Amino acid sequence: MDFRTRSLFAAVLGAAILAAGTASAAEVNLYSARHYDTDKALYETFTKQTGIKVNLIEGKEEELIERMRNEGGNSPADLLITVDAGRLWRAQDAGVLQPTKSAILEKAIPAHLREPEGYWFGISKRARVLIYNKAAVKPSELGSYEDLADPKWKGRVLIRSSTNVYNQSLTGSILAALGEEKTEAWAKGLVANMARKPQGGDSDQIKAVAAGEGDVAISNTYYFGRIAGSSKPEDKAIAEKLGVFFPGQQGRGTHVNVSGIGVAKNAPNRENAVKFIEYLVTPEAQKMFAESNYEYPVVAGVAVHPVVAAWGPFKEDELNAAVYGKNNAEALKVMDRAGWK
Repeated sequence: MDFRTRSLFAAVLGAAILAAGTASAAEVNLYSARHYDTDKALYETFTKQTGIKVNLIEGKEEELIERMRNEGGNSPADLLITVDAGRLWRAQDAGVLQPTKSAILEKAIPAHLREPEGYWFGISKRARVLIYNKAAVKPSELGSYEDLADPKWKGRVLIRSSTNVYNQSLTGSILAALGEEKTEAWAKGLVANMARKPQGGDSDQIKAVAAGEGDVAISNTYYFGRIAGSSKPEDKAIAEKLGVFFPGQQGRGTHVNVSGIGVAKNAPNRENAVKFIEYLVTPEAQKMFAESNYEYPVVAGVAVHPVVAAWGPFKEDELNAAVYGKNNAEALKVMDRAGWK
């Protein structure tokens, strides 16, 4: 069954589910592209506290967004949850989300981690940092993301493909700060300094630095958290060789991104949907995000995992996530022109 057929089938199925009575005072339908088994504990706790059952439908973000579009007014979806502001922006742009006002959410979540009109809200965050080989690099040699375009890093930088949404958002944030011309010059310099053709995910870049294939990698923090917090001897050996550096501390700060959630445009259980998002920013839920997946909470005062805490505090770039999310498409064009494959 191809993608189009699956989407049409999903639309028909969604209408049938709704006709059978999905709209209920005691449930909420969550379309999720966050594939972490630990999240299910969050949903179970929400149900225990409120009596509202969470009906979970999982899939890739592109498929879920297309499914919601095809289902239209008959969609049973109440919420869409996914990772990265770029994907959240795509859902907003596709017209499958609706703005939401909540004093609880506006008080709990910093303004730069939520869409200004309330189309979506960051519920956890991760920083995009430099992972360096302690035997080859001193922290004093590192600075900003822009510094990685310096010829001194030629053949030493590891990073994944330009098609990766995390890199598009990072580049989108640089685009907002420096403009198109300087961002393209940076991207060209970065490409010239790559230790190898981009390949694999963030974990692969980390392991390659430990193996000596490059000296510094760009990665989201939770990927390194998983390795550093692992009980496997091989992971411990990798973590011991590496250090974490937060770029931009003398400037605008380190780029942070979010996992986020928005209320579906045609949510049949809208009130329950808002209650669910408000639950996700309670200290209890935020602690679960932090402890289970090495993410940073969006709510102030919630402790991070000890592995993450060991890296120390950092200054984060407070550019609104919606800005670099919206910039994804333009960022990819810049990256393509720079030869970033």
